[in-house]
Amino acid sequence: MNKRIRRIILSALFFLPVEKRAAVSRWLRGMQEYKKLQKADLVFVTCPKSGRTWVRIMLSRLLQQRHGFPPTAIIGSTSFHRAHPSLPVIFFTHDTNIGNYTGNRDTKADYDGKRVVLLVRDPRDIAVSAYFQWKHRMDPQKRALHTPALEGRELSVYEFATHPDGSLKKTIDMLNSWDAALPRMGDVLIVRYEDLRNNPVDWLQQIADFCGLKPTPDGIADAVDYASLENMKKMEQEAAFGADSRRFSSSKQETGDAYKVRRGKVGGYEDYFTDEQAAAIDDLIEGTLARGYGYNQGTGTQ
Repeated sequence: MNKRIRRIILSALFFLPVEKRAAVSRWLRGMQEYKKLQKADLVFVTCPKSGRTWVRIMLSRLLQQRHGFPPTAIIGSTSFHRAHPSLPVIFFTHDTNIGNYTGNRDTKADYDGKRVVLLVRDPRDIAVSAYFQWKHRMDPQKRALHTPALEGRELSVYEFATHPDGSLKKTIDMLNSWDAALPRMGDVLIVRYEDLRNNPVDWLQQIADFCGLKPTPDGIADAVDYASLENMKKMEQEAAFGADSRRFSSSKQETGDAYKVRRGKVGGYEDYFTDEQAAAIDDLIEGTLARGYGYNQGTGTQ
């Protein structure tokens, strides 16, 4: 089921309350993603706003250079595998909808037998990035369906982050569900955005090895350089993947915070919260987030 058909179905259900339509939308998207999951050899489960596009660009660059794919070819479908059957079928998901379709929200049983890369990030930085996504880049229909309690409201970063329909609770819930499921799962590589940003060469090497891509050191260095923050910004501004590509936003934005590629700064959330707000968020994370990720007080984010 493609995006157009999903929109037609939802339009036909216009008479339902927005909460009901949102539930139908999540179920339909979950069905679509579950079918892709079943076909995948390898799955990237990523927290929203955790550098997924960055990782995809780097991995795509590796394959473009090695196998001669065009610069606009982006990994994440079966096209790479069809062209070169030795390559794995890789599926990217935020893990927000599959459980709505299967009912396996907490057990992660849907991922049994799959090799998984779990890409995570400090929930505080996610909250800030998600706010600007919601404010500047989210499709109005999607925003109405998936954050109905926030529709038509003007919120500060802190108000958005701490609202139940905002990002902090959702991110914490997702991370905790995966932490609880990890002991019973098979091959899972946990990649922290902060570590990837601090040492992209070594971590891209680990990711590529886990994926079985067998990169060369020169290929890794080229991919990291190609997907540098400045070049990513340039590609977005120039609509390098097409003006309608969902990889990046429109090249015409009124503010730098409206772009998909913003700052990539570790700990940048501190620039958007007062000391009191940051302390309240720290207490929330300390009291509710699993400690294994290293984002609680005293564990550090570097």
